Amino acid sequence: MKMNIFKQFIKSLYSPKDISMFRFQGIGKTILYVFFLTLISVIPTIYFLSTSIMNSVEEITNSIENEFPDFYIEDGELHSEENKPLTIPGNDMVIQFDSTGTLTSEDIRSDQNTVALLKDEFVFVAGGQVQTYDYSMLTGMTFSKQEITEYLAAADSFLIIVLLIMAIIIYLFSAGLRFIEVSILALIGLLIKNMMNRKLQYRQTWRMSAYSITLSTIFFTIMASLQTVVPNGALISWLVGIVVLLLAIREVPQPKNNNV
Repeated sequence: MKMNIFKQFIKSLYSPKDISMFRFQGIGKTILYVFFLTLISVIPTIYFLSTSIMNSVEEITNSIENEFPDFYIEDGELHSEENKPLTIPGNDMVIQFDSTGTLTSEDIRSDQNTVALLKDEFVFVAGGQVQTYDYSMLTGMTFSKQEITEYLAAADSFLIIVLLIMAIIIYLFSAGLRFIEVSILALIGLLIKNMMNRKLQYRQTWRMSAYSITLSTIFFTIMASLQTVVPNGALISWLVGIVVLLLAIREVPQPKNNNV
């Protein structure tokens, strides 16, 4: 069956019969389809993450320039005349400044989307993950508020490159997971074809599985675009994939009896 990738995409959303026919096509076209489906699925993630990073860099730059007191980092410590911690709420994150040593990374570990310049370390919290960087790594170097502001302003010039690299990494990682998902689903397909008495080989169930995940992939892509969390999303995704594959295998004709 000759059909371009976009028509296959549409057919895979509603037609198990067409999915069953895709078992005859070349493996290269099926692999290309998996990459295509992965590209669609990562668009919301890449968009929201890139937007968040760009907004965060802008917020941090503005906060340091306009709301932080004069400071400098020298001999592994943050110095300023401020005698108490500062907390600056932003749209996407909270920015904290403390040269007194009152706060530590443990104090903000449970916070969400936080950037903190503390007495002896820089802390970044995002998505529940905490990254800390000791100023001691800057041994022999001194940074002032003005210099850091200039560095952040200059970062805009190569931020696009960083985001592009990040997007490629996310895409390749997601594609790897997608191929694993298809391969496992194809193994489940072998069990289904035995129960339904259909003559199929693994390479054919693999091709069918690649198209059977289309419906669930698009559903969760839409939910991600709406920034809506689906309870038990992984379980639902597997169940939908299995059901669609089962319906596609049912469309495969049963082998004829050759009883004499």
